[in-house]
Amino acid sequence: MTDTTPDLPGPDLPAPDLAAPAHDDARARRNVAVLVAAQALLGSQMPLIFTVGGLAGLMIAPSPALATIPISLIVFGSMTTAPWLSALMQRYGRRVGFLAGALGGAAGAAVAGWGLWSDQFLVFLFGSYLTGIYMSAQGFYRFAAADTASPAFRPKAISYVMAGGLLSALIGPQLVKLTAEATVVPFVGAYAAVVAINLVGALLFVFLDLPKPAAPAPGAATGRSRAELLRDPRIAVAIICGMVSYALMNLLMTSTPLAVVGCGFTTGNAADIVSAHVIAMFAPSFFTGHLIARFGAIRIVAVGLFLLACAGGVALTGVELTQFFASLVLLGVGWNFGFIGATALLTQAHSPEERGRVQGLNDFLVFGCVTFASLSSGLMMSFGDDVQTGWTAVNLAMLPFLVLAGAALIWLALRPKDALAT
Repeated sequence: MTDTTPDLPGPDLPAPDLAAPAHDDARARRNVAVLVAAQALLGSQMPLIFTVGGLAGLMIAPSPALATIPISLIVFGSMTTAPWLSALMQRYGRRVGFLAGALGGAAGAAVAGWGLWSDQFLVFLFGSYLTGIYMSAQGFYRFAAADTASPAFRPKAISYVMAGGLLSALIGPQLVKLTAEATVVPFVGAYAAVVAINLVGALLFVFLDLPKPAAPAPGAATGRSRAELLRDPRIAVAIICGMVSYALMNLLMTSTPLAVVGCGFTTGNAADIVSAHVIAMFAPSFFTGHLIARFGAIRIVAVGLFLLACAGGVALTGVELTQFFASLVLLGVGWNFGFIGATALLTQAHSPEERGRVQGLNDFLVFGCVTFASLSSGLMMSFGDDVQTGWTAVNLAMLPFLVLAGAALIWLALRPKDALAT
């Protein structure tokens, strides 16, 4: 049965904030255009950094097992900055938060590049943490797309903004090829390119037309507490599915460059595979929103979890380039359906005055799991006597988390519709 979960607060939710801006799809479409451009340009730094971060870490880390710590610090930075960045946007508006993210990304790349140049692993790690400020801000692009959109346009707006990542998938890996060996110390040029991307991309937010949230009137409803939000079945399951989709995608993507190079292929091969993966992450976004509107978020999330399982299964069949490509493409599409579906489900389950609280909480928990996944990837890749053993361990580790998310989704789907708001 199609998921018909209402897009309005249920009877136990606070009444909508009457001061919140009315739905204006013409305005929403203009904002979507700006956010798509930001996703394409600023977002290109993420496939670039995720391609070179582990390889750069391997150059200067005290132990190969610590090679993916820089990527883990990026995600940890995103996790720890998401709550205050969300609160900042709730108070001062999206534009301020997005500018803070771009400046954080520029500072992070500059510090990481210096750490790499001077062979200081701790400095490199600190720069990676600062890069997490940008990653956190980018995560809110999808929510900003929904701010002024009507209920009918909302899943499409989210999906279109995510589709901007398709261009970032083409730009980022090509920058790796152009900059990886452009300096005496490998990869320093890549981090210099990231500084430029952030400074130029920050100018896009001048054109963003999202109102600054109105200050709440004295005595106005402030919405549910974080504990109450987590007791909402839709919010709880949306967060679980978002955590699992993103964490498993990160687990495999972080490990892939190490596995590809460790199996005798080149950095260019790794960049091409990451490029194919990121294209697969974002290309479906042109129609994911339509699929959610047609079949419901729950069904689309279920398809995403199934494709993530298929990605792990293909990876276990061997370590030829075709198998790396096939696995990472399935991984990208699975993430797209799972994560966008979970985001759409989340936006249906809270009122406007709860937006900053629930979105910050969601991204804190999601990126907390992603941090754990990226930390685990380096450790698992060091299992055994060869790279293939570590790659096998990474893919087997997906199973219990997929079972958890699948069970939560089935539980939600089987609940009576009138119980979803309680």
